[in-house]
Amino acid sequence: MARIWFLAGSLLGGIGVAAGAFGAHGLKAHFEANGQAANWETAVRYGLFHALVLLVVALASALPAPAVCRRRLWASGVCFLSGTLIFSGLLAILAFTGLKILGAVVPIGGVLLIAGWGWLFAAGLQLGSES
Repeated sequence: MARIWFLAGSLLGGIGVAAGAFGAHGLKAHFEANGQAANWETAVRYGLFHALVLLVVALASALPAPAVCRRRLWASGVCFLSGTLIFSGLLAILAFTGLKILGAVVPIGGVLLIAGWGWLFAAGLQLGSES
């Protein structure tokens, strides 16, 4: 389990840095012209934050923990990864294309990110316990 979240976090982190650089340099004029610079920046920022938290999930998953904690860590990782792909991914596509309908789906990713934090909290309650 730790390997999956470590690889996902590392990949999202790399994509986040590349997307940030691409948006700040290669697409800056495009985003400013269509008023989408803030959406691109938000997509990149949330992607990078949640790349880091996936690394935290990976590290926590490598610790000895009861089965209930492992299930909660798994749920948090799934929520963080899918939430990041939906929230940051669709927000980036919205910024790039201007398709306003995507703005209606982006909050689903946000809800998944919030759920991921909840699952991580629940896992933390069990982390380090014997049962």
